[in-house]
Amino acid sequence: MSKTFLPILLASALGTAALLSVAAPAQVIRNHNSNAPVDFDAGAIELQDRADRVILTGGVTATQAGLTMRASRVTAAYTSNGGIDVNRLDAVGGVTITKDDLRATSDAAIYDLGSNLITLIGNVRLTQGANRLSGGRIVIDLNAGRSTITGGASSTSSKGRVTGTFTVPQRKN
Repeated sequence: MSKTFLPILLASALGTAALLSVAAPAQVIRNHNSNAPVDFDAGAIELQDRADRVILTGGVTATQAGLTMRASRVTAAYTSNGGIDVNRLDAVGGVTITKDDLRATSDAAIYDLGSNLITLIGNVRLTQGANRLSGGRIVIDLNAGRSTITGGASSTSSKGRVTGTFTVPQRKN
């Protein structure tokens, strides 16, 4: 099986407002080449042909065009219509996504390839430089170029709110 088997695209985002109770818009990674090959490294791979899925376990790392995703386990659901077409990727267990100076962590991540939606769930933390956001969930719409961060019951969000810190350029008085 080729190392480029899994077409994965997981991106992180950075919000534009700190302390919103329902949602905060965020900026999606720009100019990511989702057609680039994906390389992966895992302790084990299990092909479950009857269930149309592949399970990667044991410190999984997947990279694509400078974007890196790490998790304890990644499951790829696929259809086989004369070839293998991956439809969805589910990552669990200490998920970390990085690209350049952006870093996102969560308990789990889902990438629906058909709808180009990436969802990070549970204890979501986003950082870029000194800027930070925390919430319960982020949905990244790759088609629309829009992301939404919501609060939720997590150890990093206070009472279901999105929280964050943004740096301000130093100005001379």
